[in-house]
Amino acid sequence: MGGRDGAVTQLDQGGYQLAVPARAERSQESGEQGRLKGFLGLFGALKDGVLSAGIQERIALAVAEFNGCSYCLSAHTMVSRNVAKLSDEEIEAARRGTSADPKAAAVLRLALAVAENRGRTGENAFAAARDAGLTDEEIVETIANTVRNVFTNYVNESLDVDVEWPLVTPFATTAR
Repeated sequence: MGGRDGAVTQLDQGGYQLAVPARAERSQESGEQGRLKGFLGLFGALKDGVLSAGIQERIALAVAEFNGCSYCLSAHTMVSRNVAKLSDEEIEAARRGTSADPKAAAVLRLALAVAENRGRTGENAFAAARDAGLTDEEIVETIANTVRNVFTNYVNESLDVDVEWPLVTPFATTAR
């Protein structure tokens, strides 16, 4: 991936590579470093959480699809295949908000409820998640992963970041 003048700069955070758009990096250089540090702190905390990398990638795919973010769909499709080792079928299912794995499916239902309702999911969503076997810690991490991915979707869409890997476009062209 590119250097300082490229579309992305790679930051190593706890062994994970995190792509940060160059325009966002430039805004950090202009005095907004706290936002990037806060984001990296959230990223690091979730990396060591109770949700597996595969489930976190499924959340990223579902939220990127919901928000219509081609950049994040493209990046997370690549990571899902090459790092989390998800099959093409499971990647497509996650983009549609479901999974063959019952726990992953429950997580995705909750993540999309959070995204669709802008956090106002109500007790029914939590009861359904608990009925599906999710712990309170998994529920909170699902919300945190959803928020993290909404943030990256919005940053990449707002800054109109170029996609530097194989382009994946949303199934539907209308985001909610």
